[in-house]
Amino acid sequence: QVQLVESGGGLVQPGGSLRLSCAASGNIFSINAMGWYRQAPGKQRELVATISSVGTTNYADSVQGRFTIARDNAKNTLYLQMNTLKPEDTAVYYCNAQVNYYNKYGDPIAEGSWGQGTQVTVSS
Repeated sequence: QVQLVESGGGLVQPGGSLRLSCAASGNIFSINAMGWYRQAPGKQRELVATISSVGTTNYADSVQGRFTIARDNAKNTLYLQMNTLKPEDTAVYYCNAQVNYYNKYGDPIAEGSWGQGTQVTVSS
């Protein structure tokens, strides 16, 4: 099994910054695309940013120029640097990864995995 654990959320004032991390663990041998999604109260989960295994990035228009996604393949870790935060960025942020790992029988498995989410609140 694979586990994704997010960290770095919290309360920040408008205009402030936060850095989210997502660490993947398990018997992983590679990770394809990774991404950050968010869900605000009463709204559907939406894509924030994605990054391919070779570093190609994609951003939602609402965060373009303010957020930066990055990954450390050696550490199986995903990051999201969030600058110039706005109240409308308030949401639970989730990481997602397309993970290739070995199950307990040694079989290779390809699976999309989600973290448990981390709360980001932007408020004065």
